[in-house]
Amino acid sequence: MAQGKVVIVGAGHAGFTAAASLRRNGYAGAIALITAESCLPYQRPPLSKGYLDGLREDRLSFRPEHFYERKGIELLRAYRVEEIDRTAKAVVPASGESLRYDHLILATGSTPQAARLPGNDLDGVFRLHRRADADALRERLVTASEVVIVGGGFIGLEFAAHARGPGKNVTIVEAADRLMARAVTPVMSEFFLREHVSAGSQVLLDTPVARLVGGDGSRVQGVELHDGSLVKADLVVVGVGVRANTGLAERAGLAVNDGVLVDRCLRTSDPDIFAIGDCASYPYRNRRTRHECVENAVGQARAVASTLTSGESQPYRRTPVFWSDQADLKLQIVGDFSGSDRTEVIGDPAGRSFSVNCYRDGALIAVESVNRSSDHVAARKLVDRSGCSSPAQVEGS
Repeated sequence: MAQGKVVIVGAGHAGFTAAASLRRNGYAGAIALITAESCLPYQRPPLSKGYLDGLREDRLSFRPEHFYERKGIELLRAYRVEEIDRTAKAVVPASGESLRYDHLILATGSTPQAARLPGNDLDGVFRLHRRADADALRERLVTASEVVIVGGGFIGLEFAAHARGPGKNVTIVEAADRLMARAVTPVMSEFFLREHVSAGSQVLLDTPVARLVGGDGSRVQGVELHDGSLVKADLVVVGVGVRANTGLAERAGLAVNDGVLVDRCLRTSDPDIFAIGDCASYPYRNRRTRHECVENAVGQARAVASTLTSGESQPYRRTPVFWSDQADLKLQIVGDFSGSDRTEVIGDPAGRSFSVNCYRDGALIAVESVNRSSDHVAARKLVDRSGCSSPAQVEGS
């Protein structure tokens, strides 16, 4: 069993799960969980869904404060780590004393990309990442009437579904030729396009944004498109993807390339430092990738906790799982459709309950399901198994 103090930088799903799993597994050493925010560690996925609908703050937190005291987890809030001193094996904050570690876990997550648009700093322009963002956005949405979402990914579409209502015009502007292009198949993109349009949103595809336009008092008034046309806006949400938070790792001299590079056991180029969650670039299907999803963060955290508790390296092999709630549509995804050479639809898209099975060389590599949980449950058992080439195997499992 590994011994000594474990320091975890980042208290999202990955960081919190790592700390909790270490204690659950019987780790007896000291544990410190660091967050740059002043509040208790909390879930981020509800920020674009239930929290905007009024989910209470205490329901957002992973656990109440006494949990950390009872488990002997030192929770350091409003503690911003600036450097890692690998020689001294310590994390160094912006001010105050450094914190020594025997094992360091980087769970630094990701940050919404800036669209690099003129007008990004106008009043009424938001990115939805932290609880403070959701608080401000929820308040502003009450009086907004012209809502524009820049970006047609999960976050943008979830917010669009929430924002629609009496007296509100919602426009989704996407530079790509389809919605959620990085995450889902064209069949699924087309389905969600129809659903958002039929629900009342205007959707503009293949439409780059040139700039955000302000008026008196530097408050946003519109979104100027690449062709010079203007979409009126008194509230803009920018959701054009995220980038891994790798600055801390880079300054420490760790190997980085679109994420902190880790091996199959989630160790970085320094064997005493692990990286997990959105910030980690790990081997998957003979390539490196980052999967920005809760299941990945939780699974990697548990794998590292198992390694540190048992003293035996535990490779991470779990298939990624994603989900998105958009109004009354629940999209669930197992696996990664990229590289697929055949797709088949099961169920009825017109009836708003169907799945898309994705195959490569006859093997099932991903399943996308809408309002069809039974397919999703079956897919979690079947994806990545060789020789699974019949849709009936998914339906009949």
